[in-house]
Amino acid sequence: MTGLDRTQTPKTRQMPHKRGGLVACLDIGTSKIACMIARLKPSAPSDALRGRTHAVELIGYSQIQSRGMKAGAVVDLAECEQGVRQAVGLAEKMAKVRVDSVLLSVSGGRLSGQLVEAAADIRGGAVTPADVSRVTSTGMRHATGEGRTVLHALPVGYTLDGVKGIRDPRGMVAHQFGVDMNVVTCDATVARNLMLAVERCHINVEAMAASPYVAGLSVLTDDEADLGAAVVEMGAGTTTIAVYAGGRFVHAAGFAVGGQHITMDLARGLSATIADAERIKTLYGTVITGGSDSRELMSVPTAGDEQDLPQIVSRATIANIVKHRAEEVFEMVRDKLKDSPFASEPNGRVVLSGGASQLTGLVELGTQILGRPVRVGRPLGFGRLPNEAKNAAFAVPAGLLVYPQYVHQEHVEPRHTRQQVRTGTGGYFGKVGRWLREGF
Repeated sequence: MTGLDRTQTPKTRQMPHKRGGLVACLDIGTSKIACMIARLKPSAPSDALRGRTHAVELIGYSQIQSRGMKAGAVVDLAECEQGVRQAVGLAEKMAKVRVDSVLLSVSGGRLSGQLVEAAADIRGGAVTPADVSRVTSTGMRHATGEGRTVLHALPVGYTLDGVKGIRDPRGMVAHQFGVDMNVVTCDATVARNLMLAVERCHINVEAMAASPYVAGLSVLTDDEADLGAAVVEMGAGTTTIAVYAGGRFVHAAGFAVGGQHITMDLARGLSATIADAERIKTLYGTVITGGSDSRELMSVPTAGDEQDLPQIVSRATIANIVKHRAEEVFEMVRDKLKDSPFASEPNGRVVLSGGASQLTGLVELGTQILGRPVRVGRPLGFGRLPNEAKNAAFAVPAGLLVYPQYVHQEHVEPRHTRQQVRTGTGGYFGKVGRWLREGF
């Protein structure tokens, strides 16, 4: 077992309420790498998005084709590193700033959330912050299997002598104190290699966050998070899920099927090249069949010899291929939601995000299979987002820019504090460097 297993990925500090700052984020996906740089400015609380303390002003962004990635994991380190350099370089040029640290999303590595209960005796005294940290640490370690690392450890509620639903136990008196928490983990090697690709560009990873969680921070209204909602982040290589209840992130899940599988199905079904299949999906991808589609024909170049005549296919044939795979994805989402706290939220709605959520007819198909109201989510509460970044494909990078305002809700493992003081290795760089050293 490596030193990284059962530990926590880096965590950023909370953005101070009265101060602003620059934040850069990277979303290294299976099909695209997005980099965004923003200025965060303290703002008055808004009724629509209560948790936000800062306004986000985007000053630089880029989106390029991803390289060296499969199913949200690095498969070619050198290729991935090159892609990161290019994406960050383009965003830096636009923002006219140098990026030395980023917030990084994680969608691969079999994301999974577990609701854990941990308790300890206080012996009739008042609950101290140290007690909270100790019990939460125990719960977190208990939930982390071998070869896994913790992305988030979020207390959902506290218990004092069997009384549930305590919001903040500090200073309250009890004999026994407990915590219910959502511990989100992923494969340690996936997290480490993503981080390594960024570190090799001489950029620090300030924090890592689960893609569906940050997508939720960007696309959900407060009411949706309070009443119960599931965010389904539909990427190219993965589909990941975050469940919100009572305004808190309570569950995560994911599987390695996404929009790229639709492209591959089209390439096989139409005997087309992958590039042509991707273009057909983007232009004509729909899950709605019927009407005049069977009579509407189009020519598709054949993969292979250029002398081959293009074949003629109907729009209905394309729609059937797309629909078949989309149904499979929603059925898998339905099974994952069945095993989550969302099952007990009768009024909970499903919000789709990610590039693959933009296929025509997906909302209707999702509503039919999941038996819930479904909508496509777009980043909310962002001033001056360029048009191409206003859609569901940018939910994750936009959410990463908001994430520092919410990080205070998470438990952070204390790391070798005494040694830090002695050797002066505090701050992000020391923390990140040590996290990597522990892992190798």
